[in-house]
Amino acid sequence: MLKSVEEREVETKVLVDTIVDGIQDVKGKDIVVLDLTELPNSVTDFFIISSGDSNTQVEGIANSVMRKTREEIKEKPWHKEGLNNSEWILLDYVNVVVHIFYRDVRDFYNLEDLWADANRTDIPNLD
Repeated sequence: MLKSVEEREVETKVLVDTIVDGIQDVKGKDIVVLDLTELPNSVTDFFIISSGDSNTQVEGIANSVMRKTREEIKEKPWHKEGLNNSEWILLDYVNVVVHIFYRDVRDFYNLEDLWADANRTDIPNLD
């Protein structure tokens, strides 16, 4: 049975919230949610961007997100990249793409400016 637009939107919102929780569980920093749904020809509905202070933390954030989405909402990323060097890890959940950066790498690529037309939500750091 096909899901309605509203059901898909709710599922995507739950996925975004679960991913943000997974990042916060291991003290991911500077979390930004970019809503790309209003942009023509966007590659996905949402980007979630965060930073870690070390390669170990970047890897830990990715593992936390994958564990939380698997356990709480039975979702797994469709594609993963960057787990070998842990400077920029990408987790692709199709409607939501997660970018987890080592801080200096994030500054270099500056995805937030690249997608500046998106609706942006900054999530406060949990300290």
